[in-house]
Amino acid sequence: MPLVTAGCLLMLVGCGYQFRVEGAGPTIGGSTVRASDQPTPRLVIRTLVNNSFEPNLETRYTNYLRREFSSGSGTQVVPDNEAADLVLTGQILSVSIPTLSFSLTPTPGNQTGSATTLESRAEVTVAVKIEETRTKKLVWTQISKGSSEFYITPDLQFNRVLQTRALEQAGRFAAEDLASRFLLHLEAGIGAKSAAEAPSTVPVAK
Repeated sequence: MPLVTAGCLLMLVGCGYQFRVEGAGPTIGGSTVRASDQPTPRLVIRTLVNNSFEPNLETRYTNYLRREFSSGSGTQVVPDNEAADLVLTGQILSVSIPTLSFSLTPTPGNQTGSATTLESRAEVTVAVKIEETRTKKLVWTQISKGSSEFYITPDLQFNRVLQTRALEQAGRFAAEDLASRFLLHLEAGIGAKSAAEAPSTVPVAK
């Protein structure tokens, strides 16, 4: 087998075929490697404050923010007990479930009839701000909204499951939007230099 392989290589070289690799080469996902002369800012994301009527959203939405900022914000997300350049805090401002479509069912003695909801939307509003850990200087602030539609069924328990899933998806959309906006903020150079130059020697208080 080694002799056969060597023979094939000699034939290819003799026929004029040459193998050459230039440049950085391909990357996973097709993205190009962008060199930066600034260190990546280290970011702590603290648990959001839930000011909505919907309970138990703060932990899930905070996890969505950590995941999205880790992969698409231009920062390195670190645990709360590690030194960081920046700290993100925020709150869930509101949650609403408006009706998108409904049907009218005639009832005896009522010409208008009773309304039955067919489709609803989960809408969430999240506000965040990012500050420098050392100086407490405000680096960036943003409000983002996320929404997701879901259908209404005759099963009330299943409707609650659908609503919960829609709220989770809306939260993921809001987190993705915030991470993308902060990446644009860093790429524009607004506050990026000061964040990168801040020494990462001050632990973030819990």
